[in-house]
Amino acid sequence: MGAVLAVDLGGTSMRAARTEADGAVGHRCEVPTPRTPDATPLIALMRQVLGAGTVDAAVVGVPGRVDYGTGRLEHAPNLPRGWTAELTEDGLSRRLGIEVALANDADLAAVGEAWFGAGRSYRDVAYLTVSTGIGAGVVTGGLLVHGRRSLAEVGHTIVDWRGMASGWATVEQLGSGTALRVLAAETGLDADGEEVERLRRAGDPIASMVWDRVVTVAGAAAVNIAQLFTPDVIVVGGGVGLVGEAVLGPMRDLLATWGPVGLPAPIDVVNASLGDDAALAGAAAWSRAFSPEAASRPLEARRPGDFGRSQGSGPVPPSEPAR
Repeated sequence: MGAVLAVDLGGTSMRAARTEADGAVGHRCEVPTPRTPDATPLIALMRQVLGAGTVDAAVVGVPGRVDYGTGRLEHAPNLPRGWTAELTEDGLSRRLGIEVALANDADLAAVGEAWFGAGRSYRDVAYLTVSTGIGAGVVTGGLLVHGRRSLAEVGHTIVDWRGMASGWATVEQLGSGTALRVLAAETGLDADGEEVERLRRAGDPIASMVWDRVVTVAGAAAVNIAQLFTPDVIVVGGGVGLVGEAVLGPMRDLLATWGPVGLPAPIDVVNASLGDDAALAGAAAWSRAFSPEAASRPLEARRPGDFGRSQGSGPVPPSEPAR
């Protein structure tokens, strides 16, 4: 695989770049995500990068649940209405004239950090992004953990069952950058997440309380990921996650108390080394890290014994590919 066209599509901005086979990101373009009724601006952005030179394929990271079996975006609440129906692999491939793969943005960033970033020296890598929202992806032996659909949607898991009645119960609602702003407003503090963090460093007691409450929930997300996947490392990215030890320290403390017991060594918790480029870099390794068989194999094609005694258990992960 040579150079690829990489796209990191977010609810507030969309970025496209030419990514080389070694994960190096170049010729980048970035614009705010418009609230247009269709995805034409995204196509225009991608064509700008295509004008910089030939690429072998394109990988588009999207902020929502992807049906990898059909190559469709199923649900993306932060994108403009109408875009979801347009974001299909077949449709984008026809419009651009190259092969296009769709990827959940956290899955794509997880591949980037596992292959080229902070997780490259580990076998089992979990990636957790704490930003406006919260997402996660898992890579084991160089391969993305997925089924027909994107998995590890930890941001939508419930951490406060008492809040279910009011609609405020999930990790994303209580532990994200958005949660920092909402909780700050409830305490009379007119500040976004960045300002809350600045005030915390300056010693403001209200900002410190808000920060601690939200970061504790983000730490619970790390614990849940650890219990579900027992990775060697949790790589933390996103605007809030990249603050550093003010986030990583509480996560390590919570893992020590509530994480998997009896491990020969603690699960490492480190910051993403690729920063905002994790998803763009991940596009270079997507064809090597993604297993299409795990997404497209039909139920009737399964042979007796394929999944052991229970059809609910997954297949043994493939061996690590050469890097």
